[in-house]
Amino acid sequence: MRLFDSATQAVRPTAPGAVAKIYVCGITPYDATHMGHANTYIAFDLLIRAWLDSGIAVEYVQNVTDIDEPLLERAVATGQDWRAVADRETALFREDMQALGVIAPQHYIGAVESIPQVAQHVRELQEQGKTYALDGDIYFKIENSRLFGSISHLSRKEMLGIFGERGGDPEREGKLDPLDPLLWKSERPDEPAWNTVLGHGRPGWHIECSTIALTYLGNQIDVQGGGSDLIFPHHEMSAAQAESLTGIEPFARFYVHSGMVSWQGHKMSKSRGNLVFVSTLRHDGVEPAAIRLALLAHHYRSNWSWTPQGLEGALARLDLWRAATSMLCGLPAESVLERVREVMSDDLKTPSALDAIDNWARDTVHAGGSDSEAPGLVKDLCASILGVYL
Repeated sequence: MRLFDSATQAVRPTAPGAVAKIYVCGITPYDATHMGHANTYIAFDLLIRAWLDSGIAVEYVQNVTDIDEPLLERAVATGQDWRAVADRETALFREDMQALGVIAPQHYIGAVESIPQVAQHVRELQEQGKTYALDGDIYFKIENSRLFGSISHLSRKEMLGIFGERGGDPEREGKLDPLDPLLWKSERPDEPAWNTVLGHGRPGWHIECSTIALTYLGNQIDVQGGGSDLIFPHHEMSAAQAESLTGIEPFARFYVHSGMVSWQGHKMSKSRGNLVFVSTLRHDGVEPAAIRLALLAHHYRSNWSWTPQGLEGALARLDLWRAATSMLCGLPAESVLERVREVMSDDLKTPSALDAIDNWARDTVHAGGSDSEAPGLVKDLCASILGVYL
């Protein structure tokens, strides 16, 4: 299995042991699952399926950031309790993932339930002299990270600009370095807080993922994954903190990122509001298998635009595949299976996999065939390797 690693900027072979360890950053549950989310989680579902198909067991952990500023802001704006918003949107996300055929992680862990472990990790960093206090808050000294910057390859100027846009506070007075990330936020009026060994407060964003990954997967993992918008600051910061806690570098052998999905000329994002929701399409009667095929038509790490035409093409493809796999006999399909495995093991090249199945399906529908096992073989490979259930 070969994957593109953001840190080395190269496609190279993965080399997990008997069990591949993968951590994928989850949602902040203040709105429903949009196509950008679906693109990311289907990408890593394909990786897991490829590993499983090759005989490698997988330990998969995903978090849910069920306490964070965007969630609290949405709760205030809508007059709802933040816990009710988080519970509802998390349940809807999991329902959408199940409908799309995404294999569930063995460990699906909320930030709230991890607060005691997070606080303990922050205490350990304090004891190592790698933190400092600022008006009751606790910051990580990013200078302690030898590999900081090796994932994103950004200049300091670029980091400073992006940090402020993606949850950071580079302009806060009193910080030793504007890029130092917040580890622990002391209690604020009208905000939730928890009593811990650090006092009353709640975690910063990045340390949550460091803690959950270390707790459930150990000190080094095979893949840390997420959307490309998480490369900096989130993956850079969470890796720096994990490496400082364990002394093991790098935290992940591969940093793998899916591309951004746009709609109407802009990246799909909750802040912009230009979203196409999985649940809306499902409620409108669109088959989840067609939604998945619309996503698989694009390479996982490319940036692309969602269009009605793309969904129409996926629906037509689904009809073709079903027609071919429902026939009593078809053209021999061993070469199709071999081709799909070949391209999926080469950085998950789904467009090439779809082409291989398209060619077999068109030829089978138009000319028939004599192999009674071929339709079942193709149907099984679509389900097991691509997650498309015909």
